[in-house]
Amino acid sequence: MNELTFYSDCMPVLAGCDFCAASEAFLHADRILDFHVLIYVVSGCIYVTEEDVDYEVHEGQLLFLHSGIRHYGKKAIPKGTRWYFAHFYLDSPKNDSSHLLLQQSSDSFSDFRFKTRLPKFLSGLKHSEIVRQIADLADSLHQGNACANLTSMPTALCAVDPMTLWNANCSLFSILTLIAFTDYQTAPSPSLADQIKTFLACHITESFSAAALEKEFFLSYKHMASVFKKETGMTMLQYHTTLRMTEACRLLQSTLLSVGEISTRLGYQDLLYFSRCFHQTIGMSPSRYRKSQVQNY
Repeated sequence: MNELTFYSDCMPVLAGCDFCAASEAFLHADRILDFHVLIYVVSGCIYVTEEDVDYEVHEGQLLFLHSGIRHYGKKAIPKGTRWYFAHFYLDSPKNDSSHLLLQQSSDSFSDFRFKTRLPKFLSGLKHSEIVRQIADLADSLHQGNACANLTSMPTALCAVDPMTLWNANCSLFSILTLIAFTDYQTAPSPSLADQIKTFLACHITESFSAAALEKEFFLSYKHMASVFKKETGMTMLQYHTTLRMTEACRLLQSTLLSVGEISTRLGYQDLLYFSRCFHQTIGMSPSRYRKSQVQNY
């Protein structure tokens, strides 16, 4: 119901993409948007109703909400729920003569224009290539100085340079393609190191935990550490710390949060330890980094 149609010759246009964590329980906003919404839940559950159809999106699940249709919350989204979202426009050709891919003979594809439907809801995506690419997309926008918590028009991406925006739309096209053909993919599963990267990226607001990794992957920490170091050249802790410090840089650039507030938001209970980790990773203190960004601006 209310599925999106994806065209081979129409580039999607990204309006926003970010990672969110619910600091308190809340109801999904009651609204009608002029863009589509992709929601992927990392942990917890998103409760949302679209046109009187109730959806529960749990960990590892993905949902599309269609533009122009009212969606709202009936049940509170629990505190601690974490998710990625992408807001985007998806136009159709003015003269839609495209063929429905995978449902007609290849003889019909002489003009190389075709379309397919995006599934409304997907499960079992933990550690998948789809999730990795969504996380990479959100991270690339942060590195491009995008605004935090992008929720409105493409003007929210005003701080991003044109090439970053172009590449972001290309990345979104790739993500939608993976989603559209998830039942037909024959590509190999992501490596263990890539799965660990995705897991760590989804837990940047938490302290590094070897026990959590062992519980998630049912493997010994020693084995995972060896594989990860061999493939990436760094330890899992180093990678996780780098992700957290990258997020700290974004918050220092784009928010008025104090260094202490940023430290707490990223799961550091000791401000001095956070500052020491930041200095070791970035090469300067958080306060000096913020001043340098203001001067550069």
